Amino acid sequence: MELGLKGRTAVITGGSKGIGRAIAKGLAAEGVNLVLLARGKEQLDQTADSIRQGTGVKVLAVSTDITKADQVDASAAAAKETFGTINIVVNNAGGPMRRMDRQILWPDADWISDLDNKILGALRVTRAFLPLIPNDGSGRIINISGTASTIVWAPALTHALNNAAMNQATGYLAHDLANQKITVNTVVPGLVGTEGRDGWAENMAKQQNITKEEFVASFCKRMGILAGRWATMDEVADTVVFVASDRARYFNGAKIILDGGLNVNVRPA
Repeated sequence: MELGLKGRTAVITGGSKGIGRAIAKGLAAEGVNLVLLARGKEQLDQTADSIRQGTGVKVLAVSTDITKADQVDASAAAAKETFGTINIVVNNAGGPMRRMDRQILWPDADWISDLDNKILGALRVTRAFLPLIPNDGSGRIINISGTASTIVWAPALTHALNNAAMNQATGYLAHDLANQKITVNTVVPGLVGTEGRDGWAENMAKQQNITKEEFVASFCKRMGILAGRWATMDEVADTVVFVASDRARYFNGAKIILDGGLNVNVRPA
């Protein structure tokens, strides 16, 4: 299927590892040049070098803390100087759960920090790169939220707030940017087999003296995931690549759920 993406340029936050890196690789495979943003410079440079060597696309790696408006603005300026135009913005960045205690008892600073790193960061990135997105129908803003936006994952209060806000911002921006022919959509993954989650599953399996595959199947059944497994990072990336493409130009304001049936809300007997 021809996706019409070759020669376009995408910005990806949290682009150095995990889902962000998978999205970067997926877009690069279609000939999309990249601007990768993340805080850790060493990992970011390694990812950028690997994608350049593997695909031949141009990759600009900019160490950026999206909680800092001046750094986000500087990354947009660097992207403008290198590429001129940005067609796709993928707001993927977000931190892991900082600890497992009751989040309603957290101090204000911890709540604010978590929101700053996801929804507010996504708004800063969108604001900074918006002037670089053309009004020719190729513009895509793709937000990555999660099923914590629609179900309760105890104790993931701030995750839920961030993801619900990403979904809401998607609808607002879809309306706001419609006249500029820029579409805005959200991909809503369920559980995804990131490096961290796979490592956790391996440790849990060892403790229970079973294989990782057995642990994952049992865990997903307990959670009510009909597919009996969690998503791969490539499955999330494939969805983002399609939404970024000309084939998905009629998608706008959509919340695309990719959760293996979790939202069916089945409870195992």
